[in-house]
Amino acid sequence: MCPLNDSTFHDEDVERDESLARLEISLLSIIFISATVLNSSLLLVLWRQRKQMSRMRVFVFHLCLADLVVAFFQVCPQLMWDITDRFVGPDLVCRLVKYFQVLGMFSSTYMIVVMTVDRYQAVCNPMVKFQRTSTRLNIPVCIAWGVSLLGSLPQVFIFSQVEVAPGVFDCWANFIQPWGLQTYITWTTLVIFILPVITVVVCQVRICRAIQINLYQKTQQQRTNMSIPVPSSRASGVAGMSKARVKTLKMTVVIVLAYIVCWAPFFTVQLWSAWDTNAPKETATFTILMLLASLNSCANPCIYLLFSSQVPKRLVALILQCQRHQDGKDSIQEEVSTLYMSFRNVSEAK
Repeated sequence: MCPLNDSTFHDEDVERDESLARLEISLLSIIFISATVLNSSLLLVLWRQRKQMSRMRVFVFHLCLADLVVAFFQVCPQLMWDITDRFVGPDLVCRLVKYFQVLGMFSSTYMIVVMTVDRYQAVCNPMVKFQRTSTRLNIPVCIAWGVSLLGSLPQVFIFSQVEVAPGVFDCWANFIQPWGLQTYITWTTLVIFILPVITVVVCQVRICRAIQINLYQKTQQQRTNMSIPVPSSRASGVAGMSKARVKTLKMTVVIVLAYIVCWAPFFTVQLWSAWDTNAPKETATFTILMLLASLNSCANPCIYLLFSSQVPKRLVALILQCQRHQDGKDSIQEEVSTLYMSFRNVSEAK
């Protein structure tokens, strides 16, 4: 898996464990199909609602795009790589695949970061102008994609097609010995995992603190204003807004937790493999822990569907619409077949 392919840690003299390879191929196939179907379906539903897109839905839309990049340019190439055992393709394809693999990691990570920072601004600085300005709605999204595109560029220069044996080529990294590999893994872990996790955790802690202070102030205010009646329509409006905000905050927290749970084992294994020469790299445990990272692309759309009340209904309606369309095609085909058979019977009778 990337940022380094499994074969980067392999020795060309070591035979491949076929049972472990089959396990990895099976898991990658399930992850690829699940991530593609879930994110594509959610993306289609959100695209159909693009004229009514809220700020949070914009972030979820681009998070789906980032997860599809992970599915098609990280999971799928790794799956093909495991099937063929060697990278099949020229040097340019090798560099592009490695670039897009890390691009998916960067974009998925930093989309969660800007989503969390946006929730922090909405709760702790609600009067900030860019929160209300529609022309700047996509600036955090553009920042996330910009950081991802630039942060992935080193992959083009680090990886290339290398002759690992006489007449045998593979997509490998060329590191400065003896510290190049350790520096690369440590830097990747820092910018894709440690710094983003610190950022989102700090934002979540401040959000919780701000909510706690706000609730305390409201409690004190209610005690001092017990005699002042509040119109029912206004109270219900405030309650509705509060529930919607609380729901988005809970969803953001769950997305962050899912990211940490999925990616922490991956980067732990990467650091262990890079810094410990005696690390058991060829075990099933290592392989499964590294594959857990890709599950995050399957978890994100499920989390959004869990916290959304309208999108699942629209998704079911879309599926039913496609099913009716398919049933209509089948009925037409049956009618054509019946008509053809009747003509055939008439001709045979003659």
